This record gives sequence, C-alpha cells and structure tokens, in this order.
Amino acid sequence: MKRGIIAGVLAAVLIGTMAGCAPEAAPVVKAAPTPTATPTPTPTRNPGVGPECPTDECFSITATGDMLFHAGLWKPAVIPTDAQGRNYDFMPLLQGQSAYLNKADLAICHQETPLAQVGEAPQGYPIFNTPWELAVTTKALGYDACTTASNHTVDMGYAGVVRTLDVLDQNGLQHTGSYRSPEEAAGVLIMETPAGKVAFIEHTFSVNGNYNEFEWQVNYPLDADVMIARAAQARAAGADVVIGVQHAGTEYSSEADIQQINNAHALIDSGQFDMVYGHHPHSIQPMEFYNGKWIVYSLGNGISESSGDYPVNNEFLIMRAQFSKAQDGTWSVSDMAWAAATNKQEGVYRWCSVASDAPQGICQSPEFDAGVRERTRATVNAMGAEAAGAHEWLVTQDK
Repeated sequence: MKRGIIAGVLAAVLIGTMAGCAPEAAPVVKAAPTPTATPTPTPTRNPGVGPECPTDECFSITATGDMLFHAGLWKPAVIPTDAQGRNYDFMPLLQGQSAYLNKADLAICHQETPLAQVGEAPQGYPIFNTPWELAVTTKALGYDACTTASNHTVDMGYAGVVRTLDVLDQNGLQHTGSYRSPEEAAGVLIMETPAGKVAFIEHTFSVNGNYNEFEWQVNYPLDADVMIARAAQARAAGADVVIGVQHAGTEYSSEADIQQINNAHALIDSGQFDMVYGHHPHSIQPMEFYNGKWIVYSLGNGISESSGDYPVNNEFLIMRAQFSKAQDGTWSVSDMAWAAATNKQEGVYRWCSVASDAPQGICQSPEFDAGVRERTRATVNAMGAEAAGAHEWLVTQDK
C-alpha cells in the first residue's frame, strides 16, 4: 500500500517537474514590409505667355515707345461726355496693339507726357498736356505698367507729375521713373509673373531745362552708377530679372549715339542688368546682342502724328523678349522678336502693324507697308541682331 502511494506521488512530482520544464512556444517571425518607393515630384512648369518655353520656367515682356500726342491725334478721338466723364476715346487709334500686348506676360508702355486734369484742354508741342482718357485706353489695350521718366515729365510741373501718377493708379497701371514723394522715389518697380519677378529701372537724359522742383521727382539725369545701384537694390528685394530703360538718344536718328551706347554697355557690364531698351529718338534704332545680353536702342514712338520732315517719326517698333530660367537658376533671353508698325490705316490715324503676316490687313498700301517693314528690318539688324537670333514677330502664328 505504502509503496504504491509513494510511487504515485513520485510519478505526479515527475510529471509536474517535466511540465514545468516544457520549452516555450517558438516566436512568430513576421516578414519585413516591402519598402514603398517615394514618388518623384513632377516639376512645376510655368511656361508663361508667348513662344514655347525651352525650360520649365519662362515669362515674356513686350514694350512700345513714346506715347506722343499732338492735336492731330486727339481731335479725331473727341466723343460726347460718357458715363465715365470721358471726352476722348483712343481705342480706335490704338486697338491694333492689343493683339501683341496680350501675347506676353507683361506689357510696358512709355507715358512720354503729363496727363491733363479732367475737363482741362490738352496741349501739344512744346509743353505737352495729354488727355487723361489715354490711361483708360492704355489699360484696356492690355498694358500692365508705364515708364514715366522723359524730357517732358515736368512739362506741367510737380502738379503734373502727381496728377499723371494718380491717373495711372486709378486705371490699374503700375509705373516707374517719376514720383510723388521721396519715399516713393526710393523704391523700385518689381512686377511678378508666375515664373519670376522682374524689375524695371528707367532714367531720362533730360527734362528740357524745365523747372524740376524736387530732385527726386524724376529719375534724371541718365546716370549708369545710380541705375546700377537701383538694380542691386532690386536684386536684394527678390528680383530675378532686371531690365534697364533709358530715355535718350538723338532725335530722328536711326543710329544709337555715344551716350546711349556707353550707358547701355555700362549697365550690361555691371552684371546687374539682364536687358536694356530705350526710347526718345522718335525713330527706330538697332538691336544689339552685347556681352550675352540684348540692348534695344530705340523703339521709336508708341504712337505719333505724322511728320512730313521726318518720316521715321511715323514708323514704330514693338518688341517681345522671352526670359527662361536655366537649371542653375540663371535667367536669359531665349527669344527676341520685333514687329514694325505705321501710324495710318485707310487714311486715318491708327496704329497699324506692317508685319509680314499683316494681322490688321493692309495699312496704307502693299508697297508702302513693305517699305516700312524692310526699312525697319535693316535698322533693327544693323548691329547684327538677326545673326544673334532676333526675328520678326508674326503674331498670327502665336499659340
């Protein structure tokens, strides 16, 4: 009996001991997760308005010359006073520019003369005072901004400067070249596009000896060092591209003079400017590809009354420059285009393109139009522009 009990106890102890020593269950091994590939971000493209962009980032600017109004231009534009209080409508005169202006990201005019007060009689040469209604048309055409430094900026004194800038503001047009205060004069015009920021710095060589009440009210004289300092200021403020604008030159000459050339070259040589263009001569002048940058010495007039003594006064140039951003972050002009125009169509004053694609039809006659176009081509290319890539702008072929 006892032996059987003892044996049972020992068996129970042995079984318990063996149960306590049983190995633990093997851990479950989980497979390592398959790495998820990080998608490569699609580059943001801002090709801009205008020709096909050769990189991911482009923008284009277009510009015209002096808006120069004599009585022959404003008298045909008289209308009965409308709901806006306008007594002039300049759209029929300038409508032809619109097709070009809307084929660029930014369009810049040159407001050569002061704008008159509401109800004030306009004046022509030698002391100009242009109907304020011009600004209404300027904006409606597609312009975004106007340069305002010229030899006629202070024709109507400081009051005329202030009034002109007020009218431009009221019509949604940015501006640079003349100012209402020292604080305003200390700034730089920087305009934004989806691709980049561009600054415009404009100076004039003269104010025609008119009384300039404040030295800051107009960017005068034409001083390369001052313009370069302004360009450095614009760069520090974030401008990707800086364009110099010079109001200078010999009137009615188809060649750039020594002041224009020296100043433009100094701006380019400084490394602060990406392009320079100009107006004032009332005549078209050459384009030059200098030190890897474009200079357009004179766009001639944006519009003007006919001059029998100086036919070049009646011929205009509109240009478009496309800027593209390279992979290293630098910007350069990737397309330079120009189109010629004249100031009459069907016997009335009207800005009319004489480009080869005839976007407005015949301006004065097939022979006359071809003559203006080919004279312009010869002048534009006199300093090697065509060989450097400048070409005629056929706006009807733009996408």
